[in-house]
Amino acid sequence: MESSITEPEAQSRPLRKDAERNRRRILDAAAVVFAQHGLGASLDDIAHEAEVGIGTVYRRFPNKELLIDALFDDQVSAIVALAEAGLEHEDPWEGLEFFVRSALERQAANRGLKELILGARMSAGTGCTAEGRVRIEPLVTQLVERAQAAGRLRDDIDTTDMPLIQMMIGAVVDYTRTVDPQVWRRLLTVVLDGLRAPSGTRTPMPTGPLDSDGLLTAMSGWNPPR
Repeated sequence: MESSITEPEAQSRPLRKDAERNRRRILDAAAVVFAQHGLGASLDDIAHEAEVGIGTVYRRFPNKELLIDALFDDQVSAIVALAEAGLEHEDPWEGLEFFVRSALERQAANRGLKELILGARMSAGTGCTAEGRVRIEPLVTQLVERAQAAGRLRDDIDTTDMPLIQMMIGAVVDYTRTVDPQVWRRLLTVVLDGLRAPSGTRTPMPTGPLDSDGLLTAMSGWNPPR
């Protein structure tokens, strides 16, 4: 009885397995390279880390945008999961603090993730990054409004202030990475104390918050230090 599988089909199966193994190696290498060097790293850097030829990288991912989309969709999902976990906290302030601290911990450990969420790529509204922003923003709004309704967060804080706070702390992370990679936690403690609803007299805000368009404009002009 003759086999129903033709010779070309039989030969193609190992190739498909090899292709998937190469794809996984490229994604794993990209995770390492982007975490260490940010999204400015080249496909050549990733090919070197993956120990494959640059042609193999281009066959799987014709441009870096597609590679970033494939790699960071699950990273954005992890940030969304942190926000959802924050909303599950019974104490609204503890939920907000949990999200801010946990998100910054992830971003401190992964430069590429921080650039994706806070930089021009996220504000550009392309690929999975646009979807990521749409998924994250409503959850952060809920965290902010819930803490304000409980009287735990200053009532003059706007949702658009939160990414700016992350950008501010993120700058500390970048500039102190090789000196003391944990010192950003000191500054975060100061910021969190400043966000709490005061029990006494407080200094009024000198200006209003950015609107959504202003925030995206600011984020599109942000570039991490190289």
